Amino acid sequence: MTTPRTEHLVLPGVLTAEQAAATVRGVLAVQREDGAIPWFRGHHLDPWDHTEAAMALDAAGEHEAAERAYAWLARHQNEDGSWYAAYADGDFADVTDRGRETNFVAYIAVGVWHHYLSTGDDLFLDRMWPSVYAAIEYVLRLQQPGGEIGWKGEDDGTFTTDALLTGSSSVHHALRCALAVAEQREEPQPDWELALGALRHAIRRHPERFLDKDRYSMDWYYPVLGGALTDTEAKSRIQEGWDRFVVPGLGVRCVVPNPWVTGGESAELALTLWAMGESDRALDILKAIQHLRDAESGLYWTGYVFEDEAVWPRELTTWTAGSLLLAVAALGGHEATCTVFGGESLPRGLDPDCC
Repeated sequence: MTTPRTEHLVLPGVLTAEQAAATVRGVLAVQREDGAIPWFRGHHLDPWDHTEAAMALDAAGEHEAAERAYAWLARHQNEDGSWYAAYADGDFADVTDRGRETNFVAYIAVGVWHHYLSTGDDLFLDRMWPSVYAAIEYVLRLQQPGGEIGWKGEDDGTFTTDALLTGSSSVHHALRCALAVAEQREEPQPDWELALGALRHAIRRHPERFLDKDRYSMDWYYPVLGGALTDTEAKSRIQEGWDRFVVPGLGVRCVVPNPWVTGGESAELALTLWAMGESDRALDILKAIQHLRDAESGLYWTGYVFEDEAVWPRELTTWTAGSLLLAVAALGGHEATCTVFGGESLPRGLDPDCC
């Protein structure tokens, strides 16, 4: 196993160089030889969290391991461009959830663009373009007339028209990255630009088009993290929900009013705050969740029930570690991570704000 690059993953109060290297090694230890990155060995793999973990590996300079993760996706993509929602321990032949969730499917575009920016590997982009294209085309088949994205397709070809704000916001980010890939390859996709604009408009102006999941912190910050809300809209939204979701000194609730903070949501909020230019608050959030760190493995517990002073569930997940590493990489100035999540250089689409 290589020694991870950690110079931009050192953050006082969050990670030392040794701790950062241990966290990266913890993710690498879970990755299978075929490239799959399950939540932890013996649990399942889902394509979104698999991609997030691969992005964290790229942020640590583990490009070969990340490329193997993307190759796993390319090899096991369904004929319609999708992936299933869950594979037991990353075994593509053992599908445990045959739903095809649109935000899971689209997220490959974010990972592929991040890997390209991390490596400059044009051949990788050429190899992965058919997978990115097919994935985005699948997702856009589930876009509704109002711009929102139906959240799941089924094995029989039917799909759910109901849309999730978090999922659609993640798709918004993925569409921007997919368009960046297309531009780099000089293969313009005007239909994707129109779809992106309609989706952004739905997120910004039509909350009634999404299922009501207001209790979940991801619905609070994901429209900002996904790039649909920026500037004053972003600051207003984050400020409005701050006291509902942030538990000082502990992290971010997954859902109110439950007394449960989670590492993944906390790290994603930190990444959101960084993208808004609020690095000090981002750093405070990352410091607050160091009580979730497992010193032996370098990984992070999924969550903590603070009323009971109990770690729950008892699982050390690659995606929790991955989300933290990406937030630290952004604060540390890792160029690819800053570009992908900062969003300034990503295509914006055509926003039909008159509708």
